[in-house]
Amino acid sequence: MDFRGLANHLDMEKDEFLEVLNLFLDVSDDELRTLQSALDKGDPQKAARAAHSIKGAAINLGLLEIYEFAKSMEKSTRENHVDEAYEMAKRAKVEIDRIRETLGQERQKI
Repeated sequence: MDFRGLANHLDMEKDEFLEVLNLFLDVSDDELRTLQSALDKGDPQKAARAAHSIKGAAINLGLLEIYEFAKSMEKSTRENHVDEAYEMAKRAKVEIDRIRETLGQERQKI
């Protein structure tokens, strides 16, 4: 993952971007838990808000794959396609974990 390129695109220093990215990862994990809990409880509006939150933050950081998953999650929850929303949430979580691992490796270099 090109952290420096993503940081430059946002007119940020790399270290600053890495801190923001770490915050995004933590918040996104919380939002995914909220989404899944809301789906379990039959609250598609709350699930859609969680997906929307992830979607907005992801696109702002240039994390296009997570953005696409979140966009699909939001659409699925609004259309009450619960199984599809769960699947997109799982895929988003895998990508979030992959980025977190890459971020950890990047920090070891510093």
